[in-house]
Amino acid sequence: MSEYGHVPVLIDRCVELLAPALTRRYADGTGAVLVDATLGAGGHSERFLTEFPGLRVVGLDRDPNALAIATARLAPFGDRMTFVRTRYDGYWADRAETTVDAVLFDLGVSSMQLDRADRGFSYAQDAPLDMRMDPDSALTAAEILNTYDEKALARVLREYGEEKFAGRIAGRIVRRRERAPLRTTGELVELLYEAIPAATRRTGGHPAKRTFQALRVAVNAELDSLGAAIPAALDALAGGGRIAVMAYQSLEDRIVKRLFAAATTSRTPPGLPVELPGYEAEFVALTRGAEQADAAEIERNPRSASVRLRALEKKPEKKVAGKDDS
Repeated sequence: MSEYGHVPVLIDRCVELLAPALTRRYADGTGAVLVDATLGAGGHSERFLTEFPGLRVVGLDRDPNALAIATARLAPFGDRMTFVRTRYDGYWADRAETTVDAVLFDLGVSSMQLDRADRGFSYAQDAPLDMRMDPDSALTAAEILNTYDEKALARVLREYGEEKFAGRIAGRIVRRRERAPLRTTGELVELLYEAIPAATRRTGGHPAKRTFQALRVAVNAELDSLGAAIPAALDALAGGGRIAVMAYQSLEDRIVKRLFAAATTSRTPPGLPVELPGYEAEFVALTRGAEQADAAEIERNPRSASVRLRALEKKPEKKVAGKDDS
């Protein structure tokens, strides 16, 4: 574990995948811009800034605590590092750069957020039912649990946590809050132990895992944000630019897989004998499906066990015949 509470996942592979886009002009990355869309503690950005002494990085994060940690960590790089407090779908429309050369997404909750008991992300520690990545946002896990009706609660647990006991848990929550509102993660965990059958508890991992994931995703609108951010990032890439996305749960990875598949598919109507000009796929895949961490990395960093890495390259822009002729 690093002193910043977070070990960057697949960092060597991320550098390998994105380096060709960052060194197209100069070997040291001069003139290139990388957007680290999920800055966290800044581990990935630190590696890229060190590896490419001319590179400029824009780091995005909605969590002011993460930004403070990353700002201190990356201070030695001076104005080569720019920090933006925003959700990763909030940057693209108003960005200062016309195009960027590479984008990196490292999705999900970070180790330092899990380790801060007061944030309420972890079912291993008793804390207020918060789960906000941005502490200034309005919606909390407590509000969802104590105000959503039974049907809406079940939908959140089923869609965002893939919880097969969603209806049963939602019913328990509604009955429990009639006596007193749920206020802490410990109270919720106790309820989940009661709601989930003993046989499932023995074989299906921690009984709170899926419910906590569902609440965190709902509180932070993570899937909506991801669904908007990926297309915007693809659009922002220059020709020859690259994007890498690391997902840690199936809901995120399905969104990435779907959007990447669309980006690498020709838009020529099926059945035509030739590809229509201007309808070609804009991107090519750099990974064969989703890549996973090897056993050695998982041993060093258990968080990498569930990672799924996908990457694309934007095809270079075609020169119009005669445009550059003299």
